[in-house]
Amino acid sequence: MSLGHDHNKSTHAHTRSTNRKNLTIALFITTGFMIAEIIGGIWANSLALLSDAGHMFSDAFSQGLSLIAFSLAAKPVTPQRTYGFYRVEIIAAFINGLTLAVIAAYIFYEGYKRIINPPEVQSNIMLVIAFLGLVVNIVAAWVLSRGEGSKSNLNMRSAFLHVLGDLLGSAGAIVAGLLILFFGWYLADPLISIFIAVLVLFSGWRVTRESINILIGSTPKHIDVSEISKMMLEVEGVISIHDLHIWTLTSGMELLTCHIVVETEKNMQQTLLKIRKVVYEKFGIEHVTLQMETEDLKESEPDI
Repeated sequence: MSLGHDHNKSTHAHTRSTNRKNLTIALFITTGFMIAEIIGGIWANSLALLSDAGHMFSDAFSQGLSLIAFSLAAKPVTPQRTYGFYRVEIIAAFINGLTLAVIAAYIFYEGYKRIINPPEVQSNIMLVIAFLGLVVNIVAAWVLSRGEGSKSNLNMRSAFLHVLGDLLGSAGAIVAGLLILFFGWYLADPLISIFIAVLVLFSGWRVTRESINILIGSTPKHIDVSEISKMMLEVEGVISIHDLHIWTLTSGMELLTCHIVVETEKNMQQTLLKIRKVVYEKFGIEHVTLQMETEDLKESEPDI
């Protein structure tokens, strides 16, 4: 098991390093175009562009926060922080999810005001800026999607969802610009912005919900507790199990603790190793802490 543990630590370190590199590239791309989009949005008087620029600001904030989280997570454990700073990544994802919701709420508010009183929008400028924004966001999304980070790491996925929402914002701004240019329909600007805000709000809710589940110690959604219990009980010599707990420390790092009641103290070590092997091979959980006990010990335990 130690070889698997060392390999897993090495894999986490490599993935974290790749995530930091990708985030840094995306941060430079996002920040540079955000400034251009703010100027273009003011010039064209387009809510779609300004809301997209606001979302790009949240992208830059999200990516910066994620970079800080990855740096802190790489710090070694201390006697005061025996789990290190892994949870900082989840806290960053939680904050990123909340910022998506705040931005969506702001777009709803501005969109409502513009529906009541649609302002004139310079569609030509809007289309040029929106098209450039679409290209920039496609590049940033591609950078963040490379490797395993965007799939398995919640912090990385929250940053990716920010950029994906911004990509939709740029596409929506293009559609609104075309409708204004060819049909003079100025309501397209706030209506499409509100539609995009709904998508952004949904993405933010998913990230926030998942990060909350991790922070409160919920069982990972891809792990079936009853199946783990059944497989443990099938190991020779195991009578029963109790106090089974499974939770996520950070993305891709699950932990399990459990009390195992065995028939006899004889071969207890072999039974322990068999259970750890089953849990690791079938569910990928390597951080396993098991307390082995006989029925006599279990019956003599005080009620707590």
